[in-house]
Amino acid sequence: MSSLSEDALDAAHAQAATLASALPYLRRYAGDTIVIKYGGHAMGDPALSEAFSRDIALLKLVGVNPVVVHGGGPQINTMLDRLAIKSSFVEGLRVTDAAMVEIIEMVLCGSVNKQVTELINRAGAMAVGISGKDGGLIRASKLRRTIRDPNSHIERALDLGFVGQPDHVDTRLLYALSGSGLVPVIAPVGAGANGETFNINADTAAGAIAGALGATRLLMLTDVPGVLDADKRLIEELTDADARAGIASGMISGGMIPKVETCLEAVRSGAKAAVILDGRVPHACLLELFTAAGPGTLIRAT
Repeated sequence: MSSLSEDALDAAHAQAATLASALPYLRRYAGDTIVIKYGGHAMGDPALSEAFSRDIALLKLVGVNPVVVHGGGPQINTMLDRLAIKSSFVEGLRVTDAAMVEIIEMVLCGSVNKQVTELINRAGAMAVGISGKDGGLIRASKLRRTIRDPNSHIERALDLGFVGQPDHVDTRLLYALSGSGLVPVIAPVGAGANGETFNINADTAAGAIAGALGATRLLMLTDVPGVLDADKRLIEELTDADARAGIASGMISGGMIPKVETCLEAVRSGAKAAVILDGRVPHACLLELFTAAGPGTLIRAT
């Protein structure tokens, strides 16, 4: 006879039922590649960071191949403040000169990358921290963008310095690491044609990597529930056409536009689908992949 109390037995039965209900999802994603963009609250809150690292370890242990791309804006801001260096932003992108890109590379590829890697290692997986410059992973070029003056409606070119955009993702290093049982943890910087370093938006880097890998899912952890409709209700699924219509109508606006556009580009480039997830929810990745009640907006081609 079991020595467990009735409450403990009920809890054990509930846990067993949860594991059993996850079996179809475990089968669905076995051997698949999942790219996760990690940032925001999920990265800044210690409890959420611990939960995230355990989720990544669990994914690897059950046969999924997670690839993590992390941000690091707050940590960069802290270091720039410490060095009394002022930074400015244009349309959400940090203007980056030659001196600043060295600091950004130091922070992203050094302390932040190794902190994320160590968290996942402590959770039971074997993670390896790399950057987009390692193994020629991300070849990048200067981001070209124009801005329209709201009064004169005249367009002018923006010079954001060493802010880059991915031109090519060489997936060989990622396949080698994942195939050896390791979890790649990637800092979003890339190398230019002349070896210069480019700072790449983490969302953009994750989308390019997901497309190049043909990932089953790109999971974008954010600080919002997902894409909301005009009544602020969560939209569970969007097609390419739906998303474009939402942007044109103004339903999708502000900072959500580049996130949705990144997801659309990832899907067009080869990813099966992308999900904008609320990273403030503990175990958001597991809820999305292994339950019927994923806490985000899924975006697919059709």
